[in-house]
Amino acid sequence: MPAMDGRRAIRAGVTQAVAVAVLSVALAIALPHSFFDDYGWIAGPAAWALCALVTARVLRLAPGWTLLGAAVAGVPSLVGVALGAHWLGAAIAVGVFGAWCGFSRTTGGASRSGTSGTPSSWPSAVPGPGGRPGR
Repeated sequence: MPAMDGRRAIRAGVTQAVAVAVLSVALAIALPHSFFDDYGWIAGPAAWALCALVTARVLRLAPGWTLLGAAVAGVPSLVGVALGAHWLGAAIAVGVFGAWCGFSRTTGGASRSGTSGTPSSWPSAVPGPGGRPGR
């Protein structure tokens, strides 16, 4: 299992939170409250998934893997909804989603952003595995 990239996790959480906030405000302005009473059960997860795809695009993460993480992160959100604390559930889901993305690989295959496959503790002049220089 790759190590968690804390920077990517934070960037994913912030990107997801901003995307969700922007889309929520836009939908709240465009649609009546009754829409969310009737169709919130499908509009909410669809909006969450759309925002996850935006996050995947911005951070260059694999879309399918990111959508799976969005689905996993949505489970704790259901607890918040059941308790009547929808936005608390969303905040927890953003954290879980960010952590998921922190462990994800980029579309280029790197498990951590900015790594070349050699540990950063090797000086650049010292050959790494296979005789290649480190970073």
